[in-house]
Amino acid sequence: MNSGDVAAMLADLYMLMIIGETRSLTQTARRLGVAKSSVSMRLKNLERALGLSLVRRSTRSITLTPAGQQLVQETRGSFAHIQQGVSAVQDLAGAPRGVVRVSAPVALGRQHISPAIAALLERYPEIRLELDLSDRLVNLTQEGYDLAVRHAGRVPESHIAIALCDTRALLLASPAYLARRGTPRHPDELARHDCLPYLREGGAASWSFERALGRRRVERVSVPVRGPLRANNSEVLRDSVLRGLGIAMMPDFTAGTAAAAGTLAEVLPEWKPVGFFGARLHLIRPWAPRVSRAVQCVIDHLRETLGRGFSPS
Repeated sequence: MNSGDVAAMLADLYMLMIIGETRSLTQTARRLGVAKSSVSMRLKNLERALGLSLVRRSTRSITLTPAGQQLVQETRGSFAHIQQGVSAVQDLAGAPRGVVRVSAPVALGRQHISPAIAALLERYPEIRLELDLSDRLVNLTQEGYDLAVRHAGRVPESHIAIALCDTRALLLASPAYLARRGTPRHPDELARHDCLPYLREGGAASWSFERALGRRRVERVSVPVRGPLRANNSEVLRDSVLRGLGIAMMPDFTAGTAAAAGTLAEVLPEWKPVGFFGARLHLIRPWAPRVSRAVQCVIDHLRETLGRGFSPS
């Protein structure tokens, strides 16, 4: 194979690397900004040129064959080096530029990130920000995100976590609900209340708490809870609590001014909710020895914007 043939094949080899990351022709097409039919045709042409099957197709996903895996492993480092080189040259041009894709929780994005976007883009007019608000945990590498804002206890070794601020879960109810149903004095009493759990996979909902009893002594309690509503969005839960529907656990960035103003009352304040939302908010990015100036500018702006935390005063 001559050098001209290899040069013509480079774009398709890069496409194969993206297929290996996303395991989806649809996601690959989205990442590359081309039609899915174009990805399928180019993949067939690449297999024909090499005389090898590079992927295995199933009804749910597409995976690389051993030959495809070897080809991706052999070329990945070169493409990473090219990307770093292009980013470095772009950075020499002066102002940071390029598209930065960010994933964030819905409530946090609406209440705290969205108000800060205008200042970011005014400061860096050549940055194009794509902000995807979703409470699901996206796969950054497979779906092509540069950054994700998340509660994170453990981060995969292939990613880097940048601490933003401490955050905490709050157990809240409206004063009207507590006047009608009474105020719980112990987590066990929640079993007799209308609770509004966050909707997650795994069956029945339960809330866990702990409190300090003295030097090195901690009491822990786990309580099954139920009520008229479960939702996978903390803003929906907050609004339902404001309407007196029940008691809900939510992150402080969702409670916002409602808790600070007394519109919502904290329930069992001496007990600390544990194992639910996490105690620290992070920016997570795929590992790389360096990032573009555009990505770094977004990181710095979010650290400045979110670094003060959200706990009501």
